[in-house]
Amino acid sequence: MAFAFVPRSVSGALASADDAPAAPPEGHVRATERRLQAAATAVAAVPLVLLVVAWLRFQGTGAFELVEAVAWIPTLGVGYRVGVDGLSLPLAAMTALIFVVSIAYPVDLRGRPLPYFALMLFLEGVSLGLFLALDLFLFFVFWDVSLVGMYFLIGAWGHGDAQRSALKFFIYTFAGSLPLLLAILGLYLAADPRTFDLADLGRQQPLAGGGLYATLVFLGFFIGFAVKTPLVPFHTWLPPAHVDAPAPASAVLAGVLLKMGTYGFVRVMLTLMPDTFARFAFPLALLAVVAIVYGALVALAQSNLKRLIAYTSVNHMGYVILGVAAAGAGFGSAEARAIALVGATTEMVAHGLITGALFLISGSMLLRGGTYELDAYGGLAARARFLTGLTVVAAFASLGLPGLAGFVAEFQVFAGTLSVYPWLAGVSLLGIVVTAALFLRMLQKLFLGPLPERWKAFPDLGPAEIGALGALLVLVIAIGVAPAWLLNMIDSFAGPLVGRP
Repeated sequence: MAFAFVPRSVSGALASADDAPAAPPEGHVRATERRLQAAATAVAAVPLVLLVVAWLRFQGTGAFELVEAVAWIPTLGVGYRVGVDGLSLPLAAMTALIFVVSIAYPVDLRGRPLPYFALMLFLEGVSLGLFLALDLFLFFVFWDVSLVGMYFLIGAWGHGDAQRSALKFFIYTFAGSLPLLLAILGLYLAADPRTFDLADLGRQQPLAGGGLYATLVFLGFFIGFAVKTPLVPFHTWLPPAHVDAPAPASAVLAGVLLKMGTYGFVRVMLTLMPDTFARFAFPLALLAVVAIVYGALVALAQSNLKRLIAYTSVNHMGYVILGVAAAGAGFGSAEARAIALVGATTEMVAHGLITGALFLISGSMLLRGGTYELDAYGGLAARARFLTGLTVVAAFASLGLPGLAGFVAEFQVFAGTLSVYPWLAGVSLLGIVVTAALFLRMLQKLFLGPLPERWKAFPDLGPAEIGALGALLVLVIAIGVAPAWLLNMIDSFAGPLVGRP
């Protein structure tokens, strides 16, 4: 219960500064906030620049590249090992970009800019650390610490029932991390020599052949990653966390933190336990199809813009897991399974960019209209052309229109899955139809029809909002039109993993 009081104490302590008798003028406060935001954006951009350099130096050998290793806890074989391959580099680069635009995006800072930007930068550091970690112990440290940053962002800068949502987010995801820790220890104890080094564990395959012990370890990993993804029925923490979080935190939660779960499915379960994964691939694919259809249908029923976008994340993460399950099925052509895995990884990147943009747009709607309720809007296309145009691009990308990133990802997931689980791929197509309907309904309610009198002065997006959303959506279009630069990199990891000649 102590968790419930931490944001109150933090916000109370910070709010006490506002009660000081000699409060600075509002103009001075705004100027200070802008300077801090510019400084934080510049700091957040440093990892993005470094990852662009790493991208240019990447060779695509199929092994880890640009590896740095320093001993940390030698008695346990724990080391600070980081590096990149075709799986981690695209996700790390996407993470850095999302943090840059999220930090630069306008938000109500509640008069507390310094701790807000410090938490965002802290969360960027641990998120990048997770995707770059080549040591399972280090991976778990970054995994758990990431919960702290998001907990405070929701609890102290959220709205509505923010503290309850933050508490639910923390308890669910922290509970999921406990079986994950046990599974990591189980894998470590099975290794000979014992190690947390991901490269060594991949070569050893300590739980090859399956068995009861391997099954228990697999289930521990599954619960931990399924909660974070989130996969139905482990998703109930997601909608309230998104609805009550500030928009940039929602963009980070959907764009980055959900990918930690799907990344774990590939990096740990599929790579280190392929035999056990093959035994459970079909039930996992079945669960993914349930998430696809369920997420789309529940999103269709929402009248709250942010809750609608949150449920589409459940739907899209289902596509990712379906592709991963097909890749790990253990039968079917290696070529098709590699295509499914490339599609799943591309979907992680595409969803991060697209849904990150949609959540930022929802924040702009709240700042101007004061509500997420779709029925409160209408006719905004006649008033806010930049808001309309950018939302249309993001919505059509999310529903999988050709020429945009979502189509490239989902087409490959379906193409690969059809040769492994054809009827599951067929059922999952229903999710695309429902997703198209719900996004068209969303666009209709927000932008079409007569403009209500109270929105006659509805302001359009400002330069900072246009720049941030433009950076994400230009990349969405680039992946949709010329995807080879991304697909070839991911394929350098996916092909060798599934044994493609």
